[in-house]
Amino acid sequence: MKKQIKLLSAAILSIAAVACSSPEKMAEMAENVTVKCKPAVLEVVAGEINANVSVTYPEDYFHPKAILEVTPVIVYEGGEVKMEPFVFQGEKVQDNYQVVPSEGATVSKNVNFRYLPGMERCYLELRGTVRYKSKTTDLPTQKVADGANTTYMLVCKNGKVDYKSDNYQDVINQTAEGQILYQINSSNVRNSELKSQSIKDFQTALEEIKSNERKSLISTDVIAYASPDGKEDQNEKLSDNRSKSAEKAFGKVTRKNPVDAPVNVKSVGEDWEGFQELVAESDIEDKNLIIRVLSMYSDPAVREQEIKNMSAVYTALAKNVLPELRRARFIANVEFKNYTSEELLALIESNIDVLDEEALLRAATLVKENEDKLAIYKKAVEKYSSARAQYNLGVTYILMNKLAEAKAALENVEKDADWYNAMGVIALRENNLDAAAEYFATSSNQSAKENSAVIDILDGDYKAAAEKLAGLESYNAALAQLLVGNNAPAADLKCDCPNAAYLRAVAAARMGLGATVKSNLEIASKCDKLAARAAKDVEFSQYR
Repeated sequence: MKKQIKLLSAAILSIAAVACSSPEKMAEMAENVTVKCKPAVLEVVAGEINANVSVTYPEDYFHPKAILEVTPVIVYEGGEVKMEPFVFQGEKVQDNYQVVPSEGATVSKNVNFRYLPGMERCYLELRGTVRYKSKTTDLPTQKVADGANTTYMLVCKNGKVDYKSDNYQDVINQTAEGQILYQINSSNVRNSELKSQSIKDFQTALEEIKSNERKSLISTDVIAYASPDGKEDQNEKLSDNRSKSAEKAFGKVTRKNPVDAPVNVKSVGEDWEGFQELVAESDIEDKNLIIRVLSMYSDPAVREQEIKNMSAVYTALAKNVLPELRRARFIANVEFKNYTSEELLALIESNIDVLDEEALLRAATLVKENEDKLAIYKKAVEKYSSARAQYNLGVTYILMNKLAEAKAALENVEKDADWYNAMGVIALRENNLDAAAEYFATSSNQSAKENSAVIDILDGDYKAAAEKLAGLESYNAALAQLLVGNNAPAADLKCDCPNAAYLRAVAAARMGLGATVKSNLEIASKCDKLAARAAKDVEFSQYR
């Protein structure tokens, strides 16, 4: 029995001696070396491929006097790229390389490659060379990973840029007004007041409203006042009586042209608001002092007394201001129907000069061709020096990808949040990510926030991008979620365009839904670029 044990021990020692006796034996026994790569499928992040490769050398494998060079190599359709080799040494080598002892060890190294087009279909391999004294022996090449995943490159880099909005009103509220004046402390309407120019103008306006198909009379207000001199209670009663006489006068004024709309009668009492307006518009020497008194005191009696204390001022007021406040106003409330979209489109072709700034800005939103938008915005700039049209010119050029023209158009535009975002989009399209990031950070609008998420994706900060785009139903928002492991938004993306279909196909592939992958790739393949990508995309390797 003891003899058998001695023979077995001798056999084991013999095998060990053979295993490490020469570099040639290291090559022959290379199959005993275990190699792992994390990730197993390579991934491109921020333009680089990074992975960690672990090599486990078994006991009695590494020759104690050998030096091993291991070269990581990416092999792809366009050729291959090599890293500088990692160098290891046996425990008896007198050098400064990493030692691999004869009892075995696991060595981990990070590999890094700059992405080059074509690396979508590639693999990572390790090439080893053993040196011992004057002999050099190549180890069998070992493939360690496939790849590389470039899904983040699906990000839409056009950038979101917004037009300045117009203030065009489909319906414009207008008024037409006339008034009658009363004598002091009287509520009787004099016949001369019913024939005044103010009333004649009001009657003419009513006739024009009826004849104009764009105008509709909605209501009419009859509002009576008393001037703010005398006792407040007496003025309240006087204003009430004036409202009654004014209502009767309104009936006479509109007898030949009846008003087919509600008539609202109102008594205001003392007209302090009208008083302040007339004083502000007057050339009375101490008008600022009067206005200051009005702001200091709210009690009507105190106001009146303080003003009367300025005797010279009060004399001017009694002559030029107070008589104008003993009145009743007739106000026609009108809705004017502005040009319809169809009319605006017709006018920009036939008579563009009749359109004001707001109409031009609205018309530009109605045309489909960017060249037509440019023409309309240029007209608004030329005719009205429109700052919004000037900015919108820049936006249109951006959308046309005419970036030099866009910069020129935006050169003298106010540097607000929209401007910084627009400049950021230009920088993004020029692939100047540092400048783009700075512009977006300076801007405070939502579009800049969404655009900065694009840079996060390109920089490999998928979590930050997902947070910025959280809650949005957009292509880039769905992509950001996909990159952080949430497939649902991409799978549910509501859009029939090829890009959205491609993203749905990626989500379906990760969820193992082969039929959904196929149906969406059929849509995506309508775009030649996406069809070519799909043929190489590692996301779909199991479906090819």
